[in-house]
Amino acid sequence: MRHNERMRDIVTLDNGFWRVGLVPETGGSIAFGQLHLDGAWVDVLRPTPAESLGRFAETASYPLVPWSNRVRGGRLQWAGRTYQLRVNHADGTAIHGVGTDYAWTVVESSPTYAVLEFVSHDVYGVNFPWSFTARFTYRLDGARLEVEMALTNTDHETFPAGLGHHPYLQRELATASGAVGGPAELRIDCEKAYDLDNALPTAEAGPIRPAADFRERRPLGTEFVDDCYTSRTGPVAGSVTWPDALQLDLEADDVLGHVVCYIPQERPYFALEPVSNANDAFTLDAAGVPGTGLRIVQPGETLTAAWALAATPLV
Repeated sequence: MRHNERMRDIVTLDNGFWRVGLVPETGGSIAFGQLHLDGAWVDVLRPTPAESLGRFAETASYPLVPWSNRVRGGRLQWAGRTYQLRVNHADGTAIHGVGTDYAWTVVESSPTYAVLEFVSHDVYGVNFPWSFTARFTYRLDGARLEVEMALTNTDHETFPAGLGHHPYLQRELATASGAVGGPAELRIDCEKAYDLDNALPTAEAGPIRPAADFRERRPLGTEFVDDCYTSRTGPVAGSVTWPDALQLDLEADDVLGHVVCYIPQERPYFALEPVSNANDAFTLDAAGVPGTGLRIVQPGETLTAAWALAATPLV
């Protein structure tokens, strides 16, 4: 058995309504997120097969730190310099930060609470020019799964950064006895999106293209979507409804001013990601494009952001 296929330890949080599994060793990822609905546990987040627990991209959700989404050509532009990151995606970009490349440490835990930490200075070859510490807190509070994210600059230089998470949600809810409610319907509470070419923008956000327009709640549709939104209208970044079963609101603070929605076709899942920065924010910022969401973190400073999944049963 290859190393990345061996069984990983899961830290399980359970408050009787939410049940969430964390896999610290796999980039601090979430293995599953379940809700107790109508007398049964139902996977709301995409569950990770046991044989895939060592592969972060197949988990239910994973940290995006110290940036989210893509960096064009892996070229991180900042303060008049260009830093070449390792390209780690087939499209020639550096993608999803570096937190998923390493094991995280459980520094605190209880039955409903866990704090995971990644210290970049403690490992070799981190795909980011500066050192940092990431600390993510997962907490169950009634009908809410709450996630607090913190990024501390432990370097002697100021650096640009971002934060986010990558939750995959089930298109349909089901138990062993059958479907629960109807297929997912989506609303995204943003007024603008970026015009993307191969998932990369070249200008500031503008009108939302029709296939990706979910300002009014509707089914996921039949077209491929991989879009980045901004100009949020309130504390709820988006909402997923499985008719006659569940409504799940994605709440996010002001730091997480962007939302990425990924809807692959012929897959039983989709993604709705709370993120701070636009795709390729380093390049956009260097070109003077406003509103990228890129954050500047001074030495010793901590950038924090928080999001939650708030559940309302409809059964």
